[in-house]
Amino acid sequence: MRDLDPANVLDSILRLVDIHGPILKLNIAGNVRLVVSSYELFNELCDEKRFAKRPSGGLLELRNGAEDGLFTAFGDEENWGLAHRVLMPAFGPMAIRSMFDEMLDIASQLVSKWARYGPENKIPVTDDFTRLTLDSIALCALDTRFNSYYREGMHPFVDAMMFFLSESGARASRPAFVSNYVYRDSTRKYWESIELMRSISSQVIKDRRTHPTDKKDLVNTMLFGKDPKSGRTLPDDNIVNNMITFLVAGHETTSGLLSFLFALFLKNPQTYNSAQEEVDEVVGKGPISYEHMSKLPYLTACLRETLRLYPTAPGFSVAPISQDPKDYPIYIGKERYEVHFGQPLGVVLPRIHRDPAVWGEDAEIFKPERMLEENFNKLPPNAWKACFLIYFVWTELISCSLLGMVCEPVLNFNFRADDPLYNIRWKQTLTIKPKDFYMYATLRDGIDPIHLEKAIWSNGDDGKPATSKEKKIAETKPSSQKPQKQMTILYGSNTGTCESLARTMANSASSRGYESVVQTLDSAADKVPKDRPVIVITASYEGQPTDNAAYFMEWLQSLKENKLDGIKYAVFGCGHRDWQATFQKIPAAIDNLFEKNGSKRLAVRGYADAADNDIFNDFDTWVDRTLWPGIAAEYGVENEESTESQGLEIEISTNTRSEDLRQDVSEAIIKDIKVLTAPGEPEKRHIELQLPTDMTYRTGDYLAVLPLNSSEIVKRVMKRFSLPWDSKINIKEGQNTILPCGRDMSVFDLLSAYVELNQPATTKHIAAIASSIPDSTLRSSLLATPSPLISSQRLSPLYLLEAHPTAALPFHTYLSMLPPMRIRQYSISSSPLFSPSTCTLTYAVVDAPAPTLPSSTKATESSTNIPANETSNPIINDISTLPFRSNRSRGVATTYLASLTPGDHLLVSVRPSNTAFHPPLAISDVPMILICAGSGLAPFRGFVQERATQLSAGRPLAPCILFIGCRSPALDTLYAAELQAWQAQGAASVRYAFSRRPAASDGCAYVQDRVWRDRADVRALWERGARVFVCGSGEVGEGVRECVLRIAMEAAEGEGRVPSRERAEEWFRGVGSERFASDVFA
Repeated sequence: MRDLDPANVLDSILRLVDIHGPILKLNIAGNVRLVVSSYELFNELCDEKRFAKRPSGGLLELRNGAEDGLFTAFGDEENWGLAHRVLMPAFGPMAIRSMFDEMLDIASQLVSKWARYGPENKIPVTDDFTRLTLDSIALCALDTRFNSYYREGMHPFVDAMMFFLSESGARASRPAFVSNYVYRDSTRKYWESIELMRSISSQVIKDRRTHPTDKKDLVNTMLFGKDPKSGRTLPDDNIVNNMITFLVAGHETTSGLLSFLFALFLKNPQTYNSAQEEVDEVVGKGPISYEHMSKLPYLTACLRETLRLYPTAPGFSVAPISQDPKDYPIYIGKERYEVHFGQPLGVVLPRIHRDPAVWGEDAEIFKPERMLEENFNKLPPNAWKACFLIYFVWTELISCSLLGMVCEPVLNFNFRADDPLYNIRWKQTLTIKPKDFYMYATLRDGIDPIHLEKAIWSNGDDGKPATSKEKKIAETKPSSQKPQKQMTILYGSNTGTCESLARTMANSASSRGYESVVQTLDSAADKVPKDRPVIVITASYEGQPTDNAAYFMEWLQSLKENKLDGIKYAVFGCGHRDWQATFQKIPAAIDNLFEKNGSKRLAVRGYADAADNDIFNDFDTWVDRTLWPGIAAEYGVENEESTESQGLEIEISTNTRSEDLRQDVSEAIIKDIKVLTAPGEPEKRHIELQLPTDMTYRTGDYLAVLPLNSSEIVKRVMKRFSLPWDSKINIKEGQNTILPCGRDMSVFDLLSAYVELNQPATTKHIAAIASSIPDSTLRSSLLATPSPLISSQRLSPLYLLEAHPTAALPFHTYLSMLPPMRIRQYSISSSPLFSPSTCTLTYAVVDAPAPTLPSSTKATESSTNIPANETSNPIINDISTLPFRSNRSRGVATTYLASLTPGDHLLVSVRPSNTAFHPPLAISDVPMILICAGSGLAPFRGFVQERATQLSAGRPLAPCILFIGCRSPALDTLYAAELQAWQAQGAASVRYAFSRRPAASDGCAYVQDRVWRDRADVRALWERGARVFVCGSGEVGEGVRECVLRIAMEAAEGEGRVPSRERAEEWFRGVGSERFASDVFA
């Protein structure tokens, strides 16, 4: 009982099965039950000759209202079999056909609502789908319209039902006497709600008997359908029970399924694109009909796959049929496990449906292709299990939800997530639904709400767009006079850098007479304008588009040639050359696809390499020297920038400072901090955090941290601009900035939390600062400073202003130079199996001597871009003598983390790692080879901690070797005692390489040397199907790659083949995505 969190029972059980294995014995207040989570055991429990369903927990409480309804009946109750036989025909093709139009009517109401919402209004997905399914099932099961989309509150039946559902779950977690004596008001309302539901249902039966119809609906089936076995009809009490059952359980499971489907679509935009193509081909522009159902195999597969990953009724209970104590114990699992008399067995579908023995190592991935008919029919028995209620969900979904709630939106809308980084998590009652999931809907093909509603309610039209008058009515706000020149800037960004560049571009454009619209790439899918220049600024993320560009990329790749004819565009890409295989992959693809589809390129694609630490300067150079001349040539406008000082319109107030920080992060609390290295060594630290409520992670994920600038540097800015410490600022609204606008906030807070103060100055920044210096000699000297020197020294605008006290740069201009504060991602170094509510980080504190300037000779040798005579600039050469010049180079985030103490709060969010960078699911069968250096140990500490936790619970594990590169045994062997204990336990074989003491590691100085020395062990595990994981710097990644190629060539030679590097590299590329995962950092 201590291991179960009452607020998150399902999550607690999932954690326990991940630790202990396929069967658990839970003791809850003296009641012992077994929990099964593997396909092998579950398939055995599906033998109806040995086991029958046995409601328990919340389902048992639902019997107070639904009694022997299908979902809550015991398997041996007479009415269970009777209702099962009577009602199954109600969900056959003829019955579904008869209900289809009414269900589609409800779905059309929701589509109309979304159209009226407009593309910038957030849709509460689960709430809207709940109203849809309630109204649909009520129409079929009660012959009643709840009209949920046309009223503020809900129908009285719905209010009673929702309370009954939530209270049943709550009652299951507390003793009966507590409900009766402590929760008296809730108990009274509970029974009143049951009475109201039963009363309304009884009235429906009475009305239908009084006024019979020949309608082939569910009500008539329940009233007049006869059991083919006995010839009996359902008693009225059982009809009431099943009406309540369908509404209570059916609406929850179906709305949850629809919500999960759209969440998965937005996380996997290629699947949404495929679904949209299928619907376009099958349905076209005409009305949706029942006949389309059988022609949508991919959508059907998407729904099946959603139910596999997120079974909305996530578990149920069975018990042995025998009621004779003498027959016990009963054995399951090839006689390995005993089941005693009176002991129920719960099944955990979220794990059974992800069992790698059936679904493989990619079981966690949304992959609809595995559910296409041919593959689906090859699944082993009961691998995709649907109880009767899920069958009802499925048939209702195929009729209404699949065609109405999937086809209608897919035909008419493009969707994007409110939060592109949203990770699917659930909220649990008796069922599960996505938690905090919101999205936006944008009408496709320029269609407007008036046109859409006409098409819906008239069952199609002639395809003509709305008239001018209709369009004016459909507008959500009056149009305003626009400037003559407009520009659209689209960005794809995970960390904020590309968004910052987009805002910078917008400010630059405003000085040339352009009003810019800055949007994510996803928001522009199917809506790229043709009447203005379109600028795309984006990055790649391990060769994939950023989270807010994934759907756009899928849409772009699906287009036919010349679909984008008339668009004029330019692309700028960000990346890091350490990811050589995927460097600039997405920007290049977007550039090429625009051209392939008929667009006109305004300028040669620009790019920036983060390895050079000069992204902003590279971007400014491309904009000024390439982009603007291209735009000027195409649009016939002057290629000149206004000489008026650029900056944000602001007002400064010296009133009391106030906090104002709005970011997509939550507060975590520091629990513990440790220094892991010896004094004098580059410092590496361990930090343990108490995660925010409901924040979960997987082993191998990242934690994103939103840092603060140090008070030291903030004070320097305040001093340089003579601002009182309690100054306040108000940035005028309507400007291209993500900083808070239209309200007062503390300047100190703004500089601490919202902007990057250490970003190197760009050429534009230097020019702006120089223009404010009255002395021409100093001005010329600053302008002569080569930008590569500025970047290599990481000289910020603040530093240049401090170095030039006479510079009269206004604060608003300085503020416009600063990019917004970026999050920093760190590999989580713990496992949620060890502690689900906490996580740890292992990081290197960036605090090193500041780089020194090269002499003229060294400059010409080391950088061909810097003329020797330019390094003699006195302003630059004398910087180390200036009193405010720090002789240390400190990282913003690691300095911030190092300043924290236990009890402090910080803002964090979990970011998923690459799909492949997680421990294998088949932990008993798939070995692991982990290779790292320095703080690259972080994720692998989590891997090994997870294995140690599982071993402690008795789980058998495949072998694991952990290779670690560090300096010396006595100085920086991180977590040495912990790893030694885990090694003794069998969690991993730990192998070191010491660069300062190679003799202490069998002559191996670097981690790749140790891998080569132990290559026999590596090959042995590889031949057993091992997966290889690498974490460290780019040098570590490249060194390991070279070592692996050498091992492959040696193996080829040993097998009598001629070793070839070319063939070895081809082999490496072939296995890379499946068995080789790396997390390489700069």
